[in-house]
Amino acid sequence: MQEGLIRFRVGALLTAGLVAFGLVEPFPSHTAEPPPAAAPKEQREPIKLEDAVFRALKNNLDITISRQTKESRLADIIIEQAKFDPTLSLNGTYTRTVNPLNRPVFGGTQGQLTDIQTFDQRNHAVTLDVTSNLMTGGNIDLNYSPQRTNVNADVASGFLFNPSYTGGLALTFTQPLLRNAGIELNQTFIKVAQNNAKVEEHVFRDRVLGVLASVEQSYWEVVFSIENLKVAQAALKAAEELLASNRAKAKAGVMSVVDVLQAEAAVASRVEQVLVADKSILDQGDQLRRLMNPSEDLLRQEVRLIPVDQPKHSLEPLSAQEAIDVALERRPEILQASKNVETSELNVKFAKNQLLPTLSFQGTTGLAGLGADYPDSVKRNFGGDYYNYGAGLVLSYPLGNRSAWSTYNKRQLEQRNAETSLQSVRQQIILAVREAIRRVQTDFKRIETTRSARIMAEKQLQAEQERLKVGLSTTRFVLDFQRDLATAQGNELRAIVDYNKSLSNLNRQKATALDLYKIELD
Repeated sequence: MQEGLIRFRVGALLTAGLVAFGLVEPFPSHTAEPPPAAAPKEQREPIKLEDAVFRALKNNLDITISRQTKESRLADIIIEQAKFDPTLSLNGTYTRTVNPLNRPVFGGTQGQLTDIQTFDQRNHAVTLDVTSNLMTGGNIDLNYSPQRTNVNADVASGFLFNPSYTGGLALTFTQPLLRNAGIELNQTFIKVAQNNAKVEEHVFRDRVLGVLASVEQSYWEVVFSIENLKVAQAALKAAEELLASNRAKAKAGVMSVVDVLQAEAAVASRVEQVLVADKSILDQGDQLRRLMNPSEDLLRQEVRLIPVDQPKHSLEPLSAQEAIDVALERRPEILQASKNVETSELNVKFAKNQLLPTLSFQGTTGLAGLGADYPDSVKRNFGGDYYNYGAGLVLSYPLGNRSAWSTYNKRQLEQRNAETSLQSVRQQIILAVREAIRRVQTDFKRIETTRSARIMAEKQLQAEQERLKVGLSTTRFVLDFQRDLATAQGNELRAIVDYNKSLSNLNRQKATALDLYKIELD
C-alpha cells in the first residue's frame, strides 16, 4: 500500500513536469474549461557577435554619458582660450551741470562779479574702449572718447568754441616682468584643459572597451546557456529511454518496481534541469539585450537570441612580454595617468612662478584734439600736435607670501602622487596581463582535460548500460553514470566558453579589442 502511494506521487510529479514542458499531451478532461490566456509570442533573433558589439557601442547609455562628458571637456578648452579674446565696450553719456558762480571764471566771465551768475554746462560724451589680455601676461587697452561741450551764451563770450568738440585717444599697455610673465606660463590653464580633454577621451575609450568586453562575455554566456540546454535535454532523453526500458522489463517481471521508481524520479529531476536551463537562456539573453540598449517597447517583448558565432577551440600563440608592451602602450589608464603627471608638472611651474614679486611695466600714450565741430576735432586729434605719454614700474610683494608657498607645496605633493599613481597603474596592468595570459592557457588545458573526462564518462555509461542489459548492474548505477556524463559534458562546455571569455579578457587587458572589429574612435 505504502509502495503504491509513493509510486503514485512520483508518477504524478513526473507527469506534471512532462506536461508543463510540453513533452507529453495532458489527459483529456471531460469538463469543459475556458482556454487559458494566450502567452505572448516568443520571437527568435539570430545575432552575430560583431552585430551585438556595434549595436552596444551605438546605443549603450554608459557610452552616451561618457561621450557627452568628453565633449564638455572640449568646451573647457575654448573657455580658457576665450580669456584672451578682446573685449569691446561702448558707453554714451549726457550730463548737464548748472552751477552758481562766486568768482570770475577765466574765459567765461569778464571783470568782477556784481551778482551771482549761472554757469550752465552741457556735455555729450561717447567712449569706445577695446581691451585684451595678451598671451604674454600683459594687458592692452585702447580708448577713444570724443565729447561735445557747450555752456550758456551769457558766460561763453570768452570761449574759443561754443559748442566745442574734443577728442581723446589713449593707448595703455601693462606687462608683468616677473609674476605671470611669459607666453608658456599664461598658456598653463589652456594646456591643463587640453590635458583634461585628453584624459576624458581616454576615459571614453576605456568605457568603450569595457562595454565591448561586457558584450563579448554576455554573448558567450548565451552560447553556454543554449548548449547547456542541449545537454539537459540529452540527459532527459536518456532517462526517458531508461524509464521506458524499465517499465517494459517490470511488466515482463524481470525487473523490480524500485528500478522503475528510480527511473521515474530521474526523469522528473531531468525535467527540472531542462526548465532551469531554458530559463537561463532567456535571462542571459536579456542581459545581452540590455547592453545593446533597445527601446523600452522592444525590451518588453519576449525575444530569444540565437548566437551565430561559435566559440574557438584552438590556442593562439601568446607572448607575455609582447602582450605587456602592447598593454603599456595602449591601455587608456596608462595614458590617463601620464596626462595627469603632465598636468601636475604644469601646475607646479605655475605655482612656483606665483612665489615671485609682482613687477609690472606700465606705459601710456595718447592724442588730443579740439575743434568747432566733430570733423575738425577728429582732424586735430589725429594730427599729432597734442599728445601725452608716460611709463613706469610697479612693484608689490605680500609679506610672508604664505598663500603662494602653501599652494606651491600642495602642487608638489600632487605631482609626486601623480607619478606614484602612474607607477602603480603600470604595475597593475603588468600583473593583469600576466594573469590574463595564464587564464587563457589554463582554460585551454581545461578544454583538453574536460574533453577526456567526457569521453571516459561516455565509455563508462556505455559499459554500464551493457552490464544492465545482462543483469550485472542496476538502474541506480546507470542513472549515476548518466548524471556523471551530463556533468562532464557541462564541464567541457563551461571550459570552452570560459576559454573564449578569457580571450576576450586578454584583449581587454591589452586594449586591442577595437582592432579586432576594425573600430576607430574619433
